[in-house]
Amino acid sequence: MSEIPWRPVPIGPGADRWATCRPSRTMLVVAHTLTSVQRLMDVARLVENDLRIQVVFTQAPDVFGAGVRDYLTGIGAACLPWRQATSSRFDLAIAASLEGLHEIHAPLIVMPHGAGHNKLVGTGRGRTAGFRAAYDLDAQRLMHDGALVPSSVVLAHTEDLAQLERSCPEAVPAAVVCGDPSHDILVASRECRPSYQVALGAGDGRKLVVVTSTWGRKSLLGRRAGLWRRLVAELPEDEFQVVALLHPNVWSGSGSWQVRAWFADCLRRGLSLLPPEADWRPVVAAADFVIGDHGSVSAYGTVTGVPVLLGTFAADDCRPGSAQSLLGALAPRISARTPLRRQLLRAAEAFRPELYRAVVERLSSEPGRFHRNMRRLIYRLLRLRAPDTVPVALPAVPPCLVR
Repeated sequence: MSEIPWRPVPIGPGADRWATCRPSRTMLVVAHTLTSVQRLMDVARLVENDLRIQVVFTQAPDVFGAGVRDYLTGIGAACLPWRQATSSRFDLAIAASLEGLHEIHAPLIVMPHGAGHNKLVGTGRGRTAGFRAAYDLDAQRLMHDGALVPSSVVLAHTEDLAQLERSCPEAVPAAVVCGDPSHDILVASRECRPSYQVALGAGDGRKLVVVTSTWGRKSLLGRRAGLWRRLVAELPEDEFQVVALLHPNVWSGSGSWQVRAWFADCLRRGLSLLPPEADWRPVVAAADFVIGDHGSVSAYGTVTGVPVLLGTFAADDCRPGSAQSLLGALAPRISARTPLRRQLLRAAEAFRPELYRAVVERLSSEPGRFHRNMRRLIYRLLRLRAPDTVPVALPAVPPCLVR
């Protein structure tokens, strides 16, 4: 695929000649993967309606970058090629992954692209030998040539500060606890649950079963790929609607055609499949049951107040004390021997929302305040006075499914 053409407008030496508006600030959104760009869109919307700010996008190199360019084209983004982005200066840049960011010339905000910083990677060296750091909180990614890359490191919870202090103490002064946007949007979306269920094909009284998988060999799809086939075979179609929600990296790594082909029989038997570019949050908000693994979406499922079950769980890959780790200690496991309908009904009968309270509280120490906190940070780094309005989380928009 050819590279995106170099853009003479809205940035560059001659941009004033061609631009209609003349914003005083330019903000760069750095998209690595579909997962990261979807999270960044929650932040980009915080500067809507502000004619002082021009938002431009670029795609940073990433092994799971497939689909990002189509997504940016689809939303009508002003997209710069990576070479132009790294050759230009901006008033602010924001990213939800760290690869290549040392090449960006701007004050830089980095934020998690999932439920906090929960995934463990690598081992420490020197005084931290044997220590496994949380992904994107490790010094290997936060530092470059002895200097801290981001100007601000956004955290979802105050408890993440201790992990950051151990893995990269140089970054602690740059840490800002803002909360979690998906937590807040899921809370706001709960009131729309009936309309979501209608959009997802389960508004006729049937129970909606959302089956989610992260990516990798230890994921639900990697370990128990036959579970979806078993669900559509065992659950009566007049009682249940099953929706598959796969991590975008699965689609990026294998290709959309291949994913649909793997699930072709299930799709013919009534399964619905969420496309990778779609917002997953209304699907989770609509669920009557969530079946998952150690991925972020499973942990977010606890916000909606429905039973969350685990088809598999890679406890060794989760940071102790994280929301995912707490979920792994609490959620019931799907059995290969017991009929699935019986397991779901048993889980519903035994479920109490307070069982997952610790998981929900671990997702954000600033519940309902992410948008306010993040916008304050953005405008401070842009050196602009923030609008007088108070930003709040809005309900998510229902997606279209593959059926």
